[in-house]
Amino acid sequence: MNETLKNTGLFAVVAALIAITGFSQSWNSALLILNMGLISAIMALGVNLQWGFAGLFNVGVMGFVALGGLAAVLISMEPVGDAWAAGGVGVLLGLVLGAATITAAVLVTTRMAPGRVRTATVLAVLIGGFILYRSVFDPSVEAIEDINPANTGYLGGLGLPVLLAWPVGGLLAAGAAWVIGKTALGLRSDYLAIATLGIAEIIIAVLKNEDWLSRGVKNVIGLPRPVPFEVDLQNDPGFVENVTDLGLDPVTASSIFVKLNYSILFAVVLVILLVMAQLALKSPWGRMMRAIRDNEVAAEAMGKDVTARHLQIFILGSAICGIAGAMMTTLDGQLTPGTYQPLRFTFLVWVMVIVGGSGNNFGAVLGGFLIWFLWVQVEPMGLFLMETMTAGMADGNWLKEHLMDSAAHMRLLTMGLILLLVLRFSPRGLIPEK
Repeated sequence: MNETLKNTGLFAVVAALIAITGFSQSWNSALLILNMGLISAIMALGVNLQWGFAGLFNVGVMGFVALGGLAAVLISMEPVGDAWAAGGVGVLLGLVLGAATITAAVLVTTRMAPGRVRTATVLAVLIGGFILYRSVFDPSVEAIEDINPANTGYLGGLGLPVLLAWPVGGLLAAGAAWVIGKTALGLRSDYLAIATLGIAEIIIAVLKNEDWLSRGVKNVIGLPRPVPFEVDLQNDPGFVENVTDLGLDPVTASSIFVKLNYSILFAVVLVILLVMAQLALKSPWGRMMRAIRDNEVAAEAMGKDVTARHLQIFILGSAICGIAGAMMTTLDGQLTPGTYQPLRFTFLVWVMVIVGGSGNNFGAVLGGFLIWFLWVQVEPMGLFLMETMTAGMADGNWLKEHLMDSAAHMRLLTMGLILLLVLRFSPRGLIPEK
């Protein structure tokens, strides 16, 4: 079969699955799957850039997605004036003192001759700086978190349009990736995986515990939206009249209209990133990255700075994941640090890349849509299957109860089964790298 026809057919199958969901369940459900599929495809694109282009095994995707979500809060939420007055300056001063302590320790380490004097000086700088930092930072944090903790208890954001949070989310993730890459990219691939996973968990721990920054597990709700609110549309006489003329319920129509607006915004971002990734793949830079991936020693012998190129692509891939994280938080309308789990935001994204086709941007996008659809729909399918299989069994039968309880695990079973089948029959993915 012609390759282009085959690939088009695969995307058509996924589109048909989403359309069937719309006809058989509801268009609200279908559009929600579409929107999350678009975001998942962007995440998969970022991981594919790191793994498919450069062979970097990053299992800290969750951390970069969470930083993108934090950016949505920092950019779009209104500043909490009382919190800033109570301790905003102190928190900023404390962070400056912490950064200055680390900088001073690095300078002492690099400029003094090795020996006991240098060791003692570094310890003195670190201990003294830490004490000074905590003496300024802790009282300010307590003052901020005491300001109406039920509703605020944090500094808030800048009150800017939420769409600005998407590129800022990418920049925030890129900055974290630079720090991580400078320390971890010299490690072997398995150690790099451990390091990135650990750092991602640290990022999540910070978001959960630093209430002054993100309200922690109390969550930030009511984020501004780039599209209208459903209730505003339902109170708009013009909108109500138009949808009523079409024979539609205004409540349902408003929800569908909002989701369609999100779909357009997300699709624009995905297309831009996909075009840029394709141009990069076919450029001399892309060929260099694949050469480094295939044989680092040979590429280094040709004068390529392998570590610098790895850092470059690690930052780019992480930035894309940060953009996706900001988009997802915008769609949810809230930041919930407790929901960031490795299973959803790392493992599942890797399954998307592997199933779609590592090294192929279109494969990563296909994997994002397909795996997300299955992740959402497999559990209700499993419940229907179990109900059908046990229809003839009496209520209370131990086997029936066991099978019905097992329906909740169909997601994990299906993901593992799909991964095994793809690795067995199409080890390079559904749309393999050329």
